[in-house]
Amino acid sequence: QVHLVESGGGLVPSGGSLRLACIVSGSSLNDYMMGWFRQAPGKEREFVAALTWRDVLPYYANTVDARFPDGRFIISRDDAKNTMYLQMNSLKHEDKAVYYCAAGALEYWSRGTAGNADNYNYWGRGTQVTVSS
Repeated sequence: QVHLVESGGGLVPSGGSLRLACIVSGSSLNDYMMGWFRQAPGKEREFVAALTWRDVLPYYANTVDARFPDGRFIISRDDAKNTMYLQMNSLKHEDKAVYYCAAGALEYWSRGTAGNADNYNYWGRGTQVTVSS
């Protein structure tokens, strides 16, 4: 049984940064497609970013792709710690949400399916991120 625990959320001023962590237990994070999602009050859960050991390039939601000039978030992992991270920079009020870590089967790893929450089997309880204006 895979167990995911998020940490690192909190209150930060607009323009600030946070680094979220997702500790994986019960299995290696390399056995899964790993993703970050977020859910703001009154809105549906939305995809943020995902990675897997099979692909050197992570997959980001278009709005937060750190490879583009206006990208602000960076997903990474530490295999030795079995932990995934989400570095969030230049935070905006609209980034306020509960951020969830999720693990899904590697067979769903593709840029067409990694962003679909239905392809993830295991979820953490989430960590709250609040950005003050």
